[in-house]
Amino acid sequence: MTKRNSGPGPRHHHEPESFWSARAKALESLLIEKGLLSTDMINEIVHHYEHDLGPINGAKVVAKAWTDPNFKRDLLEDPETVLKEMGYYGLQGEHIRIVENTDDVHNLVTCTLCSCYPWPLLGLPPAWYKDPAYRSRSVKEPRGVLEEFGLNLPERVEVKVWDSSSEMRYMVLPKRPEGTEHMTEEELAEIITRDALIGVTDVKVS
Repeated sequence: MTKRNSGPGPRHHHEPESFWSARAKALESLLIEKGLLSTDMINEIVHHYEHDLGPINGAKVVAKAWTDPNFKRDLLEDPETVLKEMGYYGLQGEHIRIVENTDDVHNLVTCTLCSCYPWPLLGLPPAWYKDPAYRSRSVKEPRGVLEEFGLNLPERVEVKVWDSSSEMRYMVLPKRPEGTEHMTEEELAEIITRDALIGVTDVKVS
């Protein structure tokens, strides 16, 4: 059963650069040429979102929710307050909802209009998340997209697709894998991936 509330998985071959990627590079070159931006400034911003405001932040939130029932309750009921108290707010960090995977429901996040994404929790969105194919197919055939990422769900599991926008962004709270009862909060955070926080995969223990 599939339900939508509100690119396909990565293709395993080289694809030509998209129009939007080429346009972004052209604008970047123009701004640098006019002295409005520098390469160092751009690299610093990218590094900040990839390393300081990246998936590890979302992973820490999930690991704490797995180990602290009271925190999990508050996170699901009032995520904006909880996340702000943890320091995860700012540009693209407002209006966030946490959706929980269960034995009966699997959540998948997309953005059909552009690429709205909770940067403070997950860093910069991956290229495939911004691709028009993913944005379209994740709504029309989410199970097919999940299968391309290697996730095959039983038919009894309902797939909910959450369409992010500037008014509301989403992060998935994945199911805690079996056999992790002995792991600390820090160890759990290390196995939680960005893709699991978007919902295209589950968390696995290697």
